[in-house]
Amino acid sequence: METLFHPRLNKKNLRITSLLLLLIGSISYAQTALNYDKYKEQYPNSQSVRLNQETVLKIGIERGQFVISKESIEEDLYLYESAKYDAKQSLNYSSFYELDKIEASSFIVKDNKYEELKVSDFKDKDELDGSFYDDVKSINFIFPSLGKGAKTKLNYKQTIKNPRFLSAFYFGSFYPIENNKFTIVSDKNVHLRFEKINMEGISVEFTEKKTRKQNIYTWQIKNTDEFKYEDKAPDYKNILPHIIPIIVSYEQDGETIKLLENVSNLYEWYFSLVKDLNKEIPPKELVQLVESLIADKENELEKVRAIYYWTQENVKYIAFEYALGGFVPREANEVFYKKYGDCKDNSSLLLKMLNIAGIEGNLTWIGTRSIPYSYNDVPTPSADNHMILHYEYQGKSYFLDATGRYNPIEIPSSFIQGKEALVSVGQDSFMIKKVPIIDPSKNWYKDNAIIELDGTNLKGKSKSELSGYGKMDFFYNLEKKETKTELLQLYNSVFRKGNNSFLIDKFQETNKYSYDNDFIVDYDFNIPNYVKVLGDEIYVNMNLSKTIVSNIKTDKKRQVPLEHDYLDSVQYHYVLNIPDGYEVDYLPEGVDITSQYFDSSIYYKLKGNQIIYKHNFRLNALVFDSEAQKVVNQLVKKVERQYKEVVVLKKK
Repeated sequence: METLFHPRLNKKNLRITSLLLLLIGSISYAQTALNYDKYKEQYPNSQSVRLNQETVLKIGIERGQFVISKESIEEDLYLYESAKYDAKQSLNYSSFYELDKIEASSFIVKDNKYEELKVSDFKDKDELDGSFYDDVKSINFIFPSLGKGAKTKLNYKQTIKNPRFLSAFYFGSFYPIENNKFTIVSDKNVHLRFEKINMEGISVEFTEKKTRKQNIYTWQIKNTDEFKYEDKAPDYKNILPHIIPIIVSYEQDGETIKLLENVSNLYEWYFSLVKDLNKEIPPKELVQLVESLIADKENELEKVRAIYYWTQENVKYIAFEYALGGFVPREANEVFYKKYGDCKDNSSLLLKMLNIAGIEGNLTWIGTRSIPYSYNDVPTPSADNHMILHYEYQGKSYFLDATGRYNPIEIPSSFIQGKEALVSVGQDSFMIKKVPIIDPSKNWYKDNAIIELDGTNLKGKSKSELSGYGKMDFFYNLEKKETKTELLQLYNSVFRKGNNSFLIDKFQETNKYSYDNDFIVDYDFNIPNYVKVLGDEIYVNMNLSKTIVSNIKTDKKRQVPLEHDYLDSVQYHYVLNIPDGYEVDYLPEGVDITSQYFDSSIYYKLKGNQIIYKHNFRLNALVFDSEAQKVVNQLVKKVERQYKEVVVLKKK
């Protein structure tokens, strides 16, 4: 798992850094507040400016052991009074990244000069986030008296204990950076490679200098404007330009030792951490449980299904690790008795239970969709942050992730769709499998209703059905509702039709919390004052759900891609009973749109004394880049115009 050193990108993940004392330049704190006016004019929409950021990474080998340190300095200027909300900062550290030193100061304008206020109170705190190594702690502190025109200076130093965990260096952020410099000083006998990510069109000055004992690599970029981050954007790793330094190999005693030249080297290390897993004899209770779960199952897949669903239901996901324990799964026996664990522990128990059933499973490392790297490009722990179990049946791969609930065996967790999986086969053998992106036909919402007019009210009976990821998400919300009133509030919100006056009178649930069957809710509903009556004419808008395209519509000023959790499809099928004494005076034509991004159609048909309305939607792409958003927005306008169309009924 990658550890990122950047205190202001993200409160939880991006504040892990290194420390102090670089032989680097520093801004002059004798400058007056005129400096503030300059930057306020230059960056009118920015809350702050990073005036200087310099990092030096030193890589050496002493007595056959790597000695790696990182030293950094960060200096910021705050342009608004809202700076006080950024006063609370933190730096993370762990057994892999030791935080050796930290110094922090605020500089407050007083008598047209800056007065230094040093931070003296640093507090340790445990951090329990992450899937792999969660012995992470943070040092928390507060920059004093921050306000408009204030500056901060942060120096920090870190020792990197494992050469496989060199972190990425970012050439931009979500605030402007005046000067950004990254230097690597490496012993001659250490061979490096630098993987470039999102660097297209980025003008970085690179220099390489060789001395008798060292190689010195320097990257520098100046006057970088802020990158935009907006709602539903991909993870920052998909947006910000950065490089990942990789130690390919090193020389020792005349021999070249490969470290991370390719995926085989990474797998060799991973396998060394799990090769002795589950050597203990399983307890009688676990064996009996497995035997009871697989009894009378018609084939091997159904046996695996029963075991998989049991672990989802009965093993709680809790992540708390220390050192290499973050990469080494716990023994299955321990997980079974405790009934909790992280992703590795769940995979360990699944592996053992399949083994007891005489079925082969494979431990599998995988990165979530927040990580844009392939194993071949980045054969380091930065490429993954999760562990699951791989199972193959009749030539088809199944990716079992028991950290959640309600996941059918045929559908992988949504956050690993499209990702590479590193599947362990044996000591010297592995596979790289691609997790499929689940077709929208597997993730659908169907809403069928018979509706009729009651004066200006619209009344009906509806059947709403959910499958796939939408059903899983719904179940997570559903399990928090304990009373009928809470359920009604949820259903009124989720199944809303027409307007906010929509009310469900009564409901019946089918297949609640089922893993494999579609969830169905039958209900009666009423929408007061929805219908317009003018003289002999009745106006009914049969587009009862008009928000279907709102999730794919974007502001024209948006600069970053739009990412969806999964592909899905929606089907609305409404039948309106025409009141006695009325006939159809106007029926809208509808619309039919097909594109690589989404399909949408609206269809009306008169059949006897009924009007049949169908509205279908299908999402075809997980990510919309800037060009795709322009196309999608134009297509959405066509659908939205149809939303305004009404059926007109007239007295005979």
